[in-house]
Amino acid sequence: MTTTAGRPEAPSLGRALRWWLKLGFVSFGGPAGQIALMHHELVERRRWISEQRFLHALNYCMLLPGPEAQQLATYIGWLMHRTWGGILAGALFVLPSLGVLLALSWIYVRFGDVPIVAGLFYGIKPAVTALVLHAAWRIGTRALRHRGLWLIAAAAFVAIFAVGVPFPAIVIAAGAIGWVGGRVAPQVFSPGGGHASGAGGYGPAVIDSDTPTPPHARYSRLRLAWVLGLGLAIWAVAMAGLVAFGGVEGLLAQLGWFFTKAALLTFGGAYAVLPYVFQGAVEQHHWLSASQMIDGLALGETTPGPLIMVVAFVGFVAGWAAPVFGANAPLVGGIVAACVVTFFTFLPSFVFILAGGPLIEATHGKLGYTAPLTAITAAVVGVIVNLALFFAYHVLWPQGFAGRFDLFSALVAVAATVALFRFKLGVIPLIGICAIAGLLVTLAH
Repeated sequence: MTTTAGRPEAPSLGRALRWWLKLGFVSFGGPAGQIALMHHELVERRRWISEQRFLHALNYCMLLPGPEAQQLATYIGWLMHRTWGGILAGALFVLPSLGVLLALSWIYVRFGDVPIVAGLFYGIKPAVTALVLHAAWRIGTRALRHRGLWLIAAAAFVAIFAVGVPFPAIVIAAGAIGWVGGRVAPQVFSPGGGHASGAGGYGPAVIDSDTPTPPHARYSRLRLAWVLGLGLAIWAVAMAGLVAFGGVEGLLAQLGWFFTKAALLTFGGAYAVLPYVFQGAVEQHHWLSASQMIDGLALGETTPGPLIMVVAFVGFVAGWAAPVFGANAPLVGGIVAACVVTFFTFLPSFVFILAGGPLIEATHGKLGYTAPLTAITAAVVGVIVNLALFFAYHVLWPQGFAGRFDLFSALVAVAATVALFRFKLGVIPLIGICAIAGLLVTLAH
């Protein structure tokens, strides 16, 4: 529904929450695919937020430790419907993935390799590769509005693909370039990059580029201190409860502390977090084996939600193996441990958005603040292209270049790419068709 001025009617909280729940079930493709899906639905189709405001929020989330797609959902939900809108949007982005991973983790530890599940994943993996590639194109064509931004994207791709520069270093370098460039060549880093306007030609949005900041999103030092204090208090109460239950050296307390550090100390998205998690969970604490960790990563890559949700698998396996609630209740131990890990992994993300969002809204439209973020967005496009190639390599050559080339995966990837670029097929039917194809081929063998 639209207003007489052509601006869509502001969605009610209930309507928005129904969409956030749907997103939680269909958000395949890792952060790139999830961000692209949100852009398509919220900016292009529903026009709940303008492209300029969307990218402004995304740039902030890129700077934070933790899952940027989930943080972006929290930010937009908060901007539209205040604190509870943000909390519920972020939670609904995660909870479907947690439920799916709990079920798959139970199947994994109870029954091992299930052909039906393996077959579904076999078809989904090449579709995910196509989704990431499509995301790079979609975001790139909107964000790279000047040749200077294209050069930043290309440099970021070369840095991470050929040189192996860590993602946080790329973000810092891009931000520095934007900070200097905003003063030397402001036309490159201004909204629209000196070309088309930031509206993207989609029409007026509920939260448009010129929409005043709503009262709840205005910065105040008192609110900042209150949110930070409340977040710290929630963490302390939860940790104290785990220590009271099993002691400082108990599994649940150890999981809470370890994944708090993982959430706060690792930047650059899920792939930057995973080496830290692998080292701590496998080598230091021995919560699971290296092969189990790899299997968990495969589950995380092929289920909806943030890739960092693989930590729920780590928690489940650790809780299943340890007698947290007695030797006769491994399932309860696994579920509780997975929920503990999820809570401590995502709590900082909610605090970052609810505390820092008003600060970011205060910088909207100010080139001195937005130029570094614009440069970071350009660099992220190059990183997403690298991610697409990373997926393609592991899907098409599952045993490495020395092994066989997977012709079926290649055909599915090409077909999925054509369906996305040429026929604009939606994410849900694409994933469904590819999953069925993978299942049929697997069962035929």
